[in-house]
Amino acid sequence: MTSLKKFLKKKKYTRVQLVLTSTNHFEIIAKLNGVKGRFILDTGASNTCVGFDKLEFFNLSSKESKIKAAGAGATNMETLISTKNRIKLGAWKIKKLRIVLFDLGHVNEALTAHNALPVDGIIGADILKKAKAIIDYDKRYVYLKKSK
Repeated sequence: MTSLKKFLKKKKYTRVQLVLTSTNHFEIIAKLNGVKGRFILDTGASNTCVGFDKLEFFNLSSKESKIKAAGAGATNMETLISTKNRIKLGAWKIKKLRIVLFDLGHVNEALTAHNALPVDGIIGADILKKAKAIIDYDKRYVYLKKSK
């Protein structure tokens, strides 16, 4: 029987290591606009997000948004939108990514309260869908389909 790794490699997928945190979240390292950061991989998040405090760190330009963010116990949060960003997860990359910016303070407070490190952002379903992602929970990898 062929392993998942070998099968997906033939299908032009690349794999990226995931780290399981003490809070049972998967963390992934990504390069956003050429800057390395720590992100939570969140299949339930509709969009990829970055904290307001990381606007300059990731060289993001932003504009006002009418979208209200909700998640992790917080609702109706103000957001900004940043367009035309580049992201790289392992060997997989995309240009022209739209990112939602909002206050991730409540997320990072919850993480640090459980002895986990704070994160710079969240990788959401927008990227996972584009990349036709497959998550190997047991081996702790996400597989992303290389673009043509």
